[in-house]
Amino acid sequence: MPLYIHVLACAFGLGSWVSINGLWVELPLIVNVLPEGWDLPSYLTVIIQLANFGPLLVTLAHKFCPGRLRENLVICAVLSIGVVACVLLAVFWKNTTMFLGQPRSTAFFILTFFLALVDCTSSVTFLPFMMQLPAKYITTYFIGEGLSGLVPGLVALAQGVGMSKCVNVSHVLDNITDSEPPNFTVETQYLPPNFSTEIFFSFLAVMTAISLGAFIILNRLPRTFELSTENLVPDSDAVATVCSGFEGPVDPNPKTNSEEEEEKKQIKVLFPKPLHSGYQLAFIYFMVVWVNGATNGLLPSVQTFSCMPYGNMAYHLSAALSAVANPVACIIAMFFPKRSLVFLGILCLLGSAFGGYNMAMAAMSPCPLLQDTPLGDAIIVLSWIFFTGLLSYVKVMVGVILRDRSHSALVWCGAAVQAGSLLGSIIMFPLVNIYHLFQSGDICNTTCPL
Repeated sequence: MPLYIHVLACAFGLGSWVSINGLWVELPLIVNVLPEGWDLPSYLTVIIQLANFGPLLVTLAHKFCPGRLRENLVICAVLSIGVVACVLLAVFWKNTTMFLGQPRSTAFFILTFFLALVDCTSSVTFLPFMMQLPAKYITTYFIGEGLSGLVPGLVALAQGVGMSKCVNVSHVLDNITDSEPPNFTVETQYLPPNFSTEIFFSFLAVMTAISLGAFIILNRLPRTFELSTENLVPDSDAVATVCSGFEGPVDPNPKTNSEEEEEKKQIKVLFPKPLHSGYQLAFIYFMVVWVNGATNGLLPSVQTFSCMPYGNMAYHLSAALSAVANPVACIIAMFFPKRSLVFLGILCLLGSAFGGYNMAMAAMSPCPLLQDTPLGDAIIVLSWIFFTGLLSYVKVMVGVILRDRSHSALVWCGAAVQAGSLLGSIIMFPLVNIYHLFQSGDICNTTCPL
């Protein structure tokens, strides 16, 4: 296996979710500038869910026009859109327009939609393209996909948060006399980060361009490996596809029906179909809906309210390190897979407990527990890390269990993922933006009871 193909496969996987992950870890700086303020994450969760019409179109094209969709052209198009959107975001992300009498971040929302469209569509196009390569390179692709969350998180940590401080600002009124003292108010002043948000978005554009370049090179490689054992059997027989890699070359002599039946029986013995009762399957799909609803809709919508009262540093660390926790959990699941439903249920319960703490602190905003203490800052950051990491492990292992069961089980898994994410976003959007159940505050001017 040439090393450079592994590098290309890793770089290609890097472009799968780097844009949205990067956008999310940059929110601690963006919410201080855009007019939506602390409500901004709830808007983004809905926009990201709307972008799922991209993979829906690809799925419908595969269903009604099988074999006619050229995935290489789709991948090239979406990655090109991603590069252009990141460049435009670096230029226009601050621009606002008046809508219903209020300033709105229209340019930011539109460009975020296109970035989400790119990343959501990658889920149904990148991996099918990688299936053209030998299976050995798919693991490298998944490593790159994990890095799409790790790299932006590390860069955001290096960027810094722009520490805030409270300053006295004097206001002189027009009708004030010379004998009266000026009026002083306390305001929050944010120090600049190590490098600007524009540079960070430019970095995302470079990462997406690297992924596009890696794809172009991979697509032009000679297909000397197309006759691998994975392609010697029809796709409809998944068990035979798996077994073909272990049985050696195909016997040119045809077999009788009795020999074929005997061989099928041996295959069923060697690779038994995972058996789950109806209650177990219901529990598995419930975990899929709940985990994705919590991680993609419920909690991200209120991350600002749970973290910002502890300071901009706590919010920045929570956003960046929780983004890092996702690929780390996937790597742990790769080397230490545990399929016990009891074990996964316990992890799901623990992750939900951390999520419940995060939601409780958001509901108590702007005066959560242990505010203005190092212990409170550490607890909220660790709570977000463990919430993301534990539920990410559960997501991976549940996907592995359903993948081994059948293709239709994976189809229903995908439907449950989207249903949970959409349900979480729909629930939180009116609570945050219409009923205003979560209150924002100013660190320097908010007075909390002791």
